[in-house]
Amino acid sequence: MNKILIVFCLILLSISASAQQFSQYNTGTLFDSFENPSQRSFIPDSSRQLAFNFLIPNFDVNTYLTGNMQPGIKSRLFAKNAYYDTDKLKIGQNKYNHFNANINAYSIMFKVFTSLNGDVEMGFSAQTKVESRGLFSDESLALLNGASDFPKNDYSNIFNDTYRYQAYHQIGFSYRERINNKIALGFKISGLLGIQYQQIDITESHISFDRTDPSKPTAILALKGRYYDSYIPGPMTSHDYLPTFRNPGAAISLGASYKTDDHITVQANVKDLGFIHWSKRSSIYNFDNSEPLNDLTSAHREDTIYNRTHKLLKNNGVVQSFTTPINGRAELSATKSYWLGDNNTLKYSPTLIASKELFFTGFTGALVNHFQLGLCTATLTTSYDDMKFFNVGTQFMVKSPNVEFFIGTDRLINTGRLALASLQSATQISHEGNYSGGDLYLGFTLKFGHIIEHPMNASTIPMGEKGFLGRLFGRLFKTNQ
Repeated sequence: MNKILIVFCLILLSISASAQQFSQYNTGTLFDSFENPSQRSFIPDSSRQLAFNFLIPNFDVNTYLTGNMQPGIKSRLFAKNAYYDTDKLKIGQNKYNHFNANINAYSIMFKVFTSLNGDVEMGFSAQTKVESRGLFSDESLALLNGASDFPKNDYSNIFNDTYRYQAYHQIGFSYRERINNKIALGFKISGLLGIQYQQIDITESHISFDRTDPSKPTAILALKGRYYDSYIPGPMTSHDYLPTFRNPGAAISLGASYKTDDHITVQANVKDLGFIHWSKRSSIYNFDNSEPLNDLTSAHREDTIYNRTHKLLKNNGVVQSFTTPINGRAELSATKSYWLGDNNTLKYSPTLIASKELFFTGFTGALVNHFQLGLCTATLTTSYDDMKFFNVGTQFMVKSPNVEFFIGTDRLINTGRLALASLQSATQISHEGNYSGGDLYLGFTLKFGHIIEHPMNASTIPMGEKGFLGRLFGRLFKTNQ
């Protein structure tokens, strides 16, 4: 399979930033506490003092692809004869397809409860993130099928695509403290280690077809725009995904929660506000050139198109560093719990969430409904975003004070359709909805060590004093005794 198809396969099957994982909000898991810094993960008199994922990855994976490309991509990836279904593509009508794909995978999550007076928690985490998004024309896919879908011989500005890909490691330290009975504050500061960055912005494009020999049509492709490419020493291998200090960066997440007299908890977060400085050996190309595309009926035309396009992009370059933001977010939520049933055995906790990307246009609203019975929690999540996508998600979680496991998806219907398409279901391959994509998240952690005990029972964990945030708050607002 050629490189372009490998990229599309990763987009559809492996990687999340318009979609955001919401179902973990207010679950009190270790994953939730690292993502939402003011959220606690320990329960005094029940939890043990240390929490760790034992190097079992806790991850969130989600993606989508919109537009007329959907049947063509799925038929090429999943159909038995691996063909491009181009019937839905509109040539020369300025039709574009959005895709968005990201990964957030924690390889290490470790937290310790340090003080009863203030519920102070401190933690360390190591995670890997991938952020990818793009805007592709219908013609970009049709060209991979050859010249047959292009009735005219000359077209202008039908390949004015944009694409952005960023991958990096994130090493973070988190701190959370309950200031008083109503207010909790937290933060996570992170060092970033960039893996790879690519950004393509095509501002002008032209293609001319030559059908002198109808059995072997050719074309001349011309592109103009800008291409950012981070430095990779030689062909990229698995070794290049190991952490290095070649591309340093930093980020911060801030969180605050407030519990009202009506027992409504309002939570505000600014997540991953940061940047990466890419190596001075990186390149910026202001390309403006043309290349021939020979024999567009060949079985190897996809490789030909990829190689020629890549050659076009790497034209008129300057070696220099550049700085890019990571995909930060601002989020606001409100939640309240209700006990249901004759014996108050069922706990219902709805959470309303608004999420806005800081450097892009993405906005999402979500309603998360947790239903807890004993140690088991079932979650139903609905969300709606600025792409006019309505999503339904589910989650199953088993959580005790010292053990937690969860699995779920925030895009249940589309994830199911994509799974059926991968099993070569002709109906699902040809299905064209608002978008194609999927979402999956999974997590597991354990707590160990001494049980956190209140003063009358404390034999191994000292009370300690308030944390530095509590002491600072007391001095500022004169609440210290």
